[in-house]
Amino acid sequence: MALSTFAPKDLDLFRSTTGFWLLLSCLPKFGARRQQAILERFPDFHSLLTSNAATLKAVGLASETIEALEAWHRQDADHPVVASAVRIHRDCMSTGTDILTLADANYPEPLKHIQDPPLVLFVRGDRSLLGREQIGIVGSRNATRAGLEHARSFAAALGRKGLLVTSGLALGVDGAAHSGALDAGFPTVAVIGNGVDQPYPYRHRMLSERIAGDGVIVSEYPPGTSAKAGHFPRRNRIISGLSRGILVVEAGLKSGSLITARLALEQGREVFAIPGSVHNPLARGCHDLIRQGAKLVETVDDICEELGAWWSSHDHEAPQAPESLATDRLDSREIAVLEALGYDPQSTDDLCSVTGLPADQLMQSLLLLELQGLVDAAPGGFQRIA
Repeated sequence: MALSTFAPKDLDLFRSTTGFWLLLSCLPKFGARRQQAILERFPDFHSLLTSNAATLKAVGLASETIEALEAWHRQDADHPVVASAVRIHRDCMSTGTDILTLADANYPEPLKHIQDPPLVLFVRGDRSLLGREQIGIVGSRNATRAGLEHARSFAAALGRKGLLVTSGLALGVDGAAHSGALDAGFPTVAVIGNGVDQPYPYRHRMLSERIAGDGVIVSEYPPGTSAKAGHFPRRNRIISGLSRGILVVEAGLKSGSLITARLALEQGREVFAIPGSVHNPLARGCHDLIRQGAKLVETVDDICEELGAWWSSHDHEAPQAPESLATDRLDSREIAVLEALGYDPQSTDDLCSVTGLPADQLMQSLLLLELQGLVDAAPGGFQRIA
């Protein structure tokens, strides 16, 4: 990119606060440790542009970082870091992506105080929502039907309590949490590990559009960035950083959700976990968190009690119990099967013995209960989920 090809709006970028922060986000070898070293020596990052190379080297900046800062100062379009910052700005303008910098008054206050806050956030949707009090909901990508229902119902109930639900737009629990909030009429925040213009996962492209219209999507990665495995752990620190607390719905012992929970603890956030059956491997991560001191959660009131009485005073609408609504539509045989079921898997032979029903009638009742969302098939038989 030659200097003569800069459009007037590109030249304006060099004189703007937004342009400077885009440059900072592109600087090589400018991680959290070096950023902290700068802030210990200078009042703010803007001092980087007025300090000479010797001073910058003395505070620990790498030669590549200093070279990029000098290139920006002279508006050197041939320098790759300068060209990258300009290109990101152009891409944001063409895709309608909002740019929120750490210096912006609307930058979420809780996120400012984590160890490694993003210098720049790229936003699609209502940026003002990022200033709302939030609760993160995370969990397994391969959640059980019960786990998905928990995510949906807790998201809706938290919305009624005045809390904004934040998650990562992944398959499984994340998607169910976003959908649960939206279906109940509440906005939601999606923090993603790719550009806000890139639908990922592809199965959630319609959900992504709903969130952009009735909530907000946020990323530290500029438009055009594809999803990569290494992006998601960094994405998780933003979910916890935005949130007052994190609710883990279902998680195996190696789940990425446990990374989010650990980050939340390091950031001084509350951690909540929903217990499950001892036979469910996706409950083991939650059980491990509870053993380590996470708050055991059975209802949304458990979360509100931990966060303080203020939330209870903002209860807009008491959530209805889904079981009572569903059981009104059951006949006596289905009620008998439901009452015979526990929350651990039971074989059809055992259920036939307990209910006295022949196998064909039992299977009909189990199918109807499954369609009502009260029962789920599981290894070893069936189990009650509501």
